[in-house]
Amino acid sequence: MEPDAITNSMDLKVGEFLKEVRLDHSPAFTKLVDDTVSAIKDAIDKIPEDLQVTGDEAPGFVRDIGADKVEFKFKKPKSIEIGGSYAIQCVAKPDVNVDLFIRLPKECFLEKDYLNYRYHAKRCLYLCIIKNYLKFSSLVRKVEWSTLQNEARKPVLLIYPAGELAEVPAFFVRIIPTAKSLFTIKKLNLRRNNVRALNDGGSIPTPKYNSSILEDMFLEDSAEFIKKTFLGWKGLGEASILLKVWARQRSSIYVHDCLNGFLISVILSYLANRDRINTSMKAMEIFRVTLSFIATRSKKGKGLWDYGLYFMQEGQKDIPKEERMPYKETFPVVICNPSAPFNLAFRVSRTGFMELQDEAALTLKCIEKCKDDGFEEIFMTKVDFAAKYDYCIRLNLKGKSEVHTSGFCLDDECWRLYEQKVHSVLNQGLSNRAKLIRVTWRNTLSEGSIENGLSIFDREPLLVGVSVSSLAKAFRVVDIGPSPENKEEALKFRKFWGDKAELRRFKDGTIAESTVWESEQWTKHLILKRIADYVLLRHLSLSKENIVHIVDQLDFSLLHGVGDPISFSGSLLGALEVLSKRLRLIEDIPLKVSSVQPIDPAFRFTSVFPPEPHPLANDKNDVPRLHKLMPSCTQPLEVMIQLEGSGNWPMDDLAVEKTKTAFLLKIGESLQNTWGMKCTATEDDVDVLMSGYVFRLKILHEKGLSLVRKEVGSDQVKRVTSADKKLFVRSQHASMINGLQGCYPIYVPVVRLAKRWVASHLFSTCLVEEAVELLVAYLFLKPLPFNAPCSRITGFLRFLRLLSEYDWTFSALVVDINNDLGPNDEKEINDNFMLSRKAYEENKQNVSTAMFLATAYDKASEAWTGFSPNLSELKRLVAYARSSANLLTKLIFQDQIDFYKWECLFRTPLNNYDAIILLHMDKLPYPQRLLFPSELNLGKLVARGNASKFFHPFMVPGDLKGSSEEVKNKLLVNFDPLRCFLGDLEKEFSDMFKVWYDSLGGDAIGITWEKFSSKKRSREEAGEEAGDEGKDPVDVLKAVGEVGKGFVRSVYFLKAPRLN
Repeated sequence: MEPDAITNSMDLKVGEFLKEVRLDHSPAFTKLVDDTVSAIKDAIDKIPEDLQVTGDEAPGFVRDIGADKVEFKFKKPKSIEIGGSYAIQCVAKPDVNVDLFIRLPKECFLEKDYLNYRYHAKRCLYLCIIKNYLKFSSLVRKVEWSTLQNEARKPVLLIYPAGELAEVPAFFVRIIPTAKSLFTIKKLNLRRNNVRALNDGGSIPTPKYNSSILEDMFLEDSAEFIKKTFLGWKGLGEASILLKVWARQRSSIYVHDCLNGFLISVILSYLANRDRINTSMKAMEIFRVTLSFIATRSKKGKGLWDYGLYFMQEGQKDIPKEERMPYKETFPVVICNPSAPFNLAFRVSRTGFMELQDEAALTLKCIEKCKDDGFEEIFMTKVDFAAKYDYCIRLNLKGKSEVHTSGFCLDDECWRLYEQKVHSVLNQGLSNRAKLIRVTWRNTLSEGSIENGLSIFDREPLLVGVSVSSLAKAFRVVDIGPSPENKEEALKFRKFWGDKAELRRFKDGTIAESTVWESEQWTKHLILKRIADYVLLRHLSLSKENIVHIVDQLDFSLLHGVGDPISFSGSLLGALEVLSKRLRLIEDIPLKVSSVQPIDPAFRFTSVFPPEPHPLANDKNDVPRLHKLMPSCTQPLEVMIQLEGSGNWPMDDLAVEKTKTAFLLKIGESLQNTWGMKCTATEDDVDVLMSGYVFRLKILHEKGLSLVRKEVGSDQVKRVTSADKKLFVRSQHASMINGLQGCYPIYVPVVRLAKRWVASHLFSTCLVEEAVELLVAYLFLKPLPFNAPCSRITGFLRFLRLLSEYDWTFSALVVDINNDLGPNDEKEINDNFMLSRKAYEENKQNVSTAMFLATAYDKASEAWTGFSPNLSELKRLVAYARSSANLLTKLIFQDQIDFYKWECLFRTPLNNYDAIILLHMDKLPYPQRLLFPSELNLGKLVARGNASKFFHPFMVPGDLKGSSEEVKNKLLVNFDPLRCFLGDLEKEFSDMFKVWYDSLGGDAIGITWEKFSSKKRSREEAGEEAGDEGKDPVDVLKAVGEVGKGFVRSVYFLKAPRLN
């Protein structure tokens, strides 16, 4: 698409989007605001003048902030004015509220009330009186406490009007006290100490405390300054709304120590003040300039953000150094406005600002690299804690008195100090394993009353998000510390690590302090958890119950017994290498083997359950002893071989396949004769048993090879057999995915979790393994607005969200693993996609490829999603993914630890089907893969059957009697009774119902009716031809039980079919 067309598309989308999110100042809404403000004024007017106010109005609050001398006589506010976003018409939906500034009267305060939290106490008491009188107003539905920017010492009131408007359902007015001209400014400068409890033999400055009071003193002036800048500038207002929506979608930056609506307005005003933006710019241009400004970093600490942002007055060129330095030495981010002589960004933390810069940089990347200038990624995608960070830690600190041992409020509040403490400990413990550690503790007032004190603010858990610098660093087993010769550093290291520190000699002869985190290969993702656990328990006096790591909760779904079967991959690749060498060395066949390529998912590590080495699948002649549980079955692993070129191949398809079989038989014979390897042959396959594995050989015919060389025209492609086409596509896919997992090691566990989820919800019927691999690959190749995931749970959550949120109807999902696709390829994919959607316009139920997955080797989405999922299957898949994504997000954030709820992600609700078939668990080929045995307490039981005695998934001692050959012949290769049963159902009942199953070892099969008509009507209209459609559904289900006799445990009838 042309750049101009993209820009126009973006402008169009932004224009429509602004109509949706910008608040409409309709007469009805304006009246609601005016009526609510009038009700507040009337309530305040009813408060008696000189009413005696004491600390008894909020005894807990006064006690906890440590204030004294808080009594005063109530006086009416000096002014009541509307401020904030409503005043400059920049309110962004859905968070619709109006700020009401109430100026506190000077008569209520003494000259030295800036000391020892007296101001904060009186400010709260003043609001308590207003709250008491607002309760009696008939125009007010509810009055609640909240805080200003999460600052507990600065409560505000939320007033919900009795009258409600459908367009703004949760509207409220926020009463914010201001303190204009209340105290002398120089008494609140950065160097002064105004909290005497902090004095410990010296005077410790209280810059945060002082700024907290100065903020109230200059709130009105700051608002007026912003209002003047925004007045009559439509583009600036629209840019402000866009920035608010952008920030709200990113929960890690729209938070107390980073960005808020006020600071967005301040930064925009600064850019206007410095002529970086002008009135000729569109909203999106201003948005981009603002993000670029925020994202700009200076390598040598000489950038604008390092210098500090200072608004210039007319004729002013620079700010004197002596004026700047105190701010820069005290705060990581400085924004100063001449109308407000304090740092407007005094709450912004260093990590909060780093996070903001990262998000701004990622958004600029979205504009540059994503479709439609990244509109979807920037404004519509939720970038929350759960999906953004690789590791999440929840600290449940409710009732932990250690948090406020030194007092709730000194210079800063105890919760902010605890955030810093947690960050410092984790930063030192994780060192360069972590790129960024984000610690936030939202002190919400969901329940309780602020009058009773500040202990209610610890109810929400403290959240830690860790972004990993690289997997190589995160999975590092040894951390090397200082040399013992550096005594001071070595002592610090030992003090921090305690028993974990040990002196080690390394291979290069170096002797250094170190910590060691020994770990199995498949548990290396737990190293970060172990380190964080150790340092938090050691340095913060927490118990294990207080710490919840979101890292390994889903590992249970990938285990086979007690371990992860992926740990056998090394021996599998070793066996493949030996086989490949031997195949190439075979001399006694007409055409030599030229290449060997593994195509089974186990070779690229994406199989949920790669086979474990089986004692009977080897080339030794001895009979093994019976292990505790020796499986009766094993999976074959497909390996594709290519032969040297020849012009003597037959032309007929059948003859080609027979020739391939002859070659395979000869290859098997050679392997057997030369190396004594056991080979078994059937009509279709030749299996080689070695080193505990069964390798199934497939030959790609050289006509299929010409596909690889891209020498064929479309007429010649038609002459390539379908078997060769499938083999070629599978080999291309295997090669690409193998390359991808080499670049992104975390891809493997994510794709295995995704496959397990798809199967456990019985979607094996409609989404093949390769399609899941491509969907997960997309998350790593096109991660924006995120970075590529570096943990399994984060990657899995993003997979669920991709499934549930992607616009499958109107967008093709293109997975370009090796950057092979040029403009012509993209056009071809788009044309193919549009062709597939023509049918949709004519009939919404008739879409050939409901999920269009395009790759370099499959530009028409024929390979994996050509026929399934269909539209109804995709709708079901999307609904399940949405439900699972919401549950997983909730589990990451919620307070309690309940393992059953994590299991629910893989427990499928059986009541969503019309009938259920339950299978005998001990007749499944791999019963240990079953996550949860299925039971059903609803519906009508229509059939019950006993288990067959002819098959058992594990061998019994009698099976190992006889010669080596006889025993090995008892090993069942690729035997799957479920597949056989499903094949029989397909033959018998394909027109009557749809089958949903779990290919990875589930014991339940779901049935949904396809088409049914009443017996009477079908006989009348179609006579004898009515066939199955006239059958009673209960009779059909009984027949199903009969077909699966010996395998089917029970059949339940849940819902009757809808009659046609």
